[in-house]
Amino acid sequence: MQTIFDVLKHISVNHQEVESQQVVITDATGKPNGLLTDLLRDLINNALLFVTLADMDSAQDLIEHLRTHTPLPADVLSEYGKILTEVCDGLNFAPRKGLIELIVRR
Repeated sequence: MQTIFDVLKHISVNHQEVESQQVVITDATGKPNGLLTDLLRDLINNALLFVTLADMDSAQDLIEHLRTHTPLPADVLSEYGKILTEVCDGLNFAPRKGLIELIVRR
């Protein structure tokens, strides 16, 4: 069972970590989940400026690193932890849209 953290850690675009505008969270039919996508993009834009995912072993390690090395508030870190541990049921690459869709069951 792969989580959003696992997927983000192991996918790249042009040998670089994925950028926020390149990912969308969808359901199995491809319907975007705006709330989860916004949270994921916020995580990528704000938190991942401070770390390289390849250096982290788990979502918990990432959250602990952010807790000790950034001024991010506890409630934000809690939400980041939730999105990072969400189960990812699959990936869909949508090259015409320029997107990577992370599929979740919600």
